[in-house]
Amino acid sequence: MNTAFPFAVAYYVSTQSVDWRLLVGSVFFLIPYNVLMYGINDVFDYESDVRNPRKGGAEGALLPPALHRVMLVTSTLLAAPFVVWLVFQGQWPSWVVLALSLFSVVAYSTPPLRFKEIPGLDSVTSSVHFVSPALYGLALGGGLWAGEPLGQTVTLVLLAFFLWGMGSHAFGAVQDVISDREAGIGSVATIWGARSAVWFAVALYGLAGGLMLLSPWPISLTAIIALPYLAAVLPFVTITDQTARRAHGGWRWFLGINFFAGAVVTLVGINAGYLPG
Repeated sequence: MNTAFPFAVAYYVSTQSVDWRLLVGSVFFLIPYNVLMYGINDVFDYESDVRNPRKGGAEGALLPPALHRVMLVTSTLLAAPFVVWLVFQGQWPSWVVLALSLFSVVAYSTPPLRFKEIPGLDSVTSSVHFVSPALYGLALGGGLWAGEPLGQTVTLVLLAFFLWGMGSHAFGAVQDVISDREAGIGSVATIWGARSAVWFAVALYGLAGGLMLLSPWPISLTAIIALPYLAAVLPFVTITDQTARRAHGGWRWFLGINFFAGAVVTLVGINAGYLPG
């Protein structure tokens, strides 16, 4: 939902209509896009995942090596028809954004790029995974260069969403410091240290909330979304690399917080007249 919902909202805000492009695009960003992203990641992060006690369940698959080739082929074939159809539905702005989105999905995990092992760039790329579907929805719907006041509001929302994504990635990486180091994998948390990564997340969540306060009423109400994320992260600001797995206790709140955030965005969007009530 973190990828399908942003696309659907952005497309609807741009077009004020429900059509085949919205439906097919939502399905693409709900399933094939995520199978591609996490399938590739499960293949090339296997050495870390096999050392990670939280893998093998709801928080991430532990994909046997015998299925690695099958996963790469299947995820590509599943996504390809959607990508081709969407390309024919758009124009060059949407092509550029879709290409950026798919590039970020591949570059994050796949060698030799492996952006996930470049501190800072790993958080940026991870955030692009979630923000680019919204940006693509705007481009496909023709609202990428919306005039005032919509243009300013959209810019603030996307920037805040981008900072949220970076913060969420940084904090999520903290719980995996030990297993990532054992596998020789670098990240914003393993290179900078667990405590620095937590403070980085706190700063980004705070900035995201501050940006939303600058947006016009009632969109500024969505600044409240930053508070539960800060509440989940702040208890771990004194964490060490040796106790980094404790951060999993805060991360487990994120699923529920994400539903709360989505509800707030939806209700405020309806009240502002951007979404159908």
